[in-house]
Amino acid sequence: MTSNKPPRIAFQGALGAYSHEACLQARPDGIPVPCTTFEDVLSTVRDGRADLAMLPVENTTYGRVADIHRLLPQSGMHIIEEAFVRVRIALMARPGTTLDQIKHVRAHLVLLPQARSFLDTHGITSEPAADSAGAAEELATNGPAHEGVLASSVAAKIHGLTVLADGVEDLDHNTTRFLLMAPNADHTPRGEKMMTTFVFEVRNIPAALYKAMGGFATNGVNMTKLESYMVGGSFTATQFYADIEGHPDDPAVKRALEELDYFTNMLDVLGVYPAHPHR
Repeated sequence: MTSNKPPRIAFQGALGAYSHEACLQARPDGIPVPCTTFEDVLSTVRDGRADLAMLPVENTTYGRVADIHRLLPQSGMHIIEEAFVRVRIALMARPGTTLDQIKHVRAHLVLLPQARSFLDTHGITSEPAADSAGAAEELATNGPAHEGVLASSVAAKIHGLTVLADGVEDLDHNTTRFLLMAPNADHTPRGEKMMTTFVFEVRNIPAALYKAMGGFATNGVNMTKLESYMVGGSFTATQFYADIEGHPDDPAVKRALEELDYFTNMLDVLGVYPAHPHR
């Protein structure tokens, strides 16, 4: 990827999705490349049709995003940045439509409960859609005048819809964390604070996880995330996904990782990247 050429960023969803919003935040000059599935996002980068991949990894309300932890270790990709997108929900409709005319809305199944108070207050019924941004595109093309869509305001701008109400979500803290990934790793120190993400599998010995985690405690390394997930259809083969503060070359982090390596069958660093200011 050349430095003087806008990067092509693959993401899951239609133009105007929250993943697209994350792309705009990370690379305002980037060229968005919509994809159908998370697997398509990764293959699009591997095939050279995009330079970077933007993937959601967790949400403050709904927890981790399904399948991402399973896909990352085998993706051949490396985390180079993180992005946090505040999930602001806008009610949009075709131009000329007023709020009192809206009787029904469509949105992704996850968004609908987040705007329940607003919908109930205005007597608006709802229907799940496969994709909120996709629903916005469909509404702009041939949707009825009395129907609206709940999605990001970016979707309204892209598809020529009018925002009738913004910030209709019940919770004012709902945020999704995204990972910006590239084919090549970049472990150079960047910024005042760095993060390191890795996956590992502990050895089959008593108290292996307890002993592996001890190295981070004794060396004063803050672990901000630790999640387990089964692999290979086995109840015994468990992998762990972890985020820690610091760079692998920091003396304390280096000692902690060396101690972790002693108690693991597998240890794979997925990325070293600057901590986002949202942290």
